[in-house]
Amino acid sequence: MKEKLIKLIDVKSIVTFLLTGTFAVLAIRGDINEREFMTVFTVVISFYFGTEIQRCVSESRK
Repeated sequence: MKEKLIKLIDVKSIVTFLLTGTFAVLAIRGDINEREFMTVFTVVISFYFGTEIQRCVSESRK
C-alpha cells in the first residue's frame, strides 16, 4: 500500500491530477465548454496511462 502511494507522488502524477482538477473546476464554473474539457481531459489521461504502460513494459523487460 505504501509503495502505491509513493508511486502516486511523482511529478507526472501530480501534474495529471492538478490539470484534471483545474479543468474540472473550469468546466463546473462554465469557463470552458464540455467539448474543450473532454479534449483536454482525454489528452491528459491518455498521456498519463500511456507513460504508465510504457514504464510497466520497460520494467518487465529487465
